[in-house]
Amino acid sequence: MFLGHYGLALAAKKIAPKVSLTMLFVAVEFVDILWPFLLLFHIETVKIHPGFTEVTPFEFVHYPYTHSLFMGIVWGLIVGGGYWFFKKDVKSAVIVGLAVLSHWFLDVVVHIPDLPLTPFGDFKVGMGLWNYKMITILLESIIFFGGVYIYAKNTKAINAQGTWGLWIMTGFFVLANAYNMFGPPPEDNIMMLLVSFVVLQVIVLGLAWWVDGNRVEESIDL
Repeated sequence: MFLGHYGLALAAKKIAPKVSLTMLFVAVEFVDILWPFLLLFHIETVKIHPGFTEVTPFEFVHYPYTHSLFMGIVWGLIVGGGYWFFKKDVKSAVIVGLAVLSHWFLDVVVHIPDLPLTPFGDFKVGMGLWNYKMITILLESIIFFGGVYIYAKNTKAINAQGTWGLWIMTGFFVLANAYNMFGPPPEDNIMMLLVSFVVLQVIVLGLAWWVDGNRVEESIDL
């Protein structure tokens, strides 16, 4: 799952207007942000096999500390608790924590049975939608563009950047997803994977900061 996570974050602005879009992006992708660093230190393991599924060449061999349901709950409590510590906003903190946890529930739809329930057992789940590329694209597109629509309807631009910035960000996601779906598989090199993930996150979070900084809640009078 790629677009779907960000679509959920965009939609969440409707119920969490005080939380920045950047923070919501961090929340829904928190475990994926951690993941390449754990690969680097050989705490988790992935293999790259082109054609492993129709959508992704990644064989997720061992990643219980970022992608188990149990640790999703733990990370949600940590990130949500951290947000509350700094902002003292219970509602927003709960939504941030749930956004972190949402990653597992969206992933379980597309992954093959490789998502562990806990770091302590071997039982794994996954509905396997990644074996059906066009269905995966359709599902992710519905979630993502639904999120864009909800975000656009519940915020308004304060200047031209707030208007066309949203569409630039949307276009970037579409192009990135197209490359992810139809481009060549990544090199089987953990450092290259880490660098590409960091670059992607910097671009995505920068776009979120730029767009959200030039838009306000629809209810606010300018």
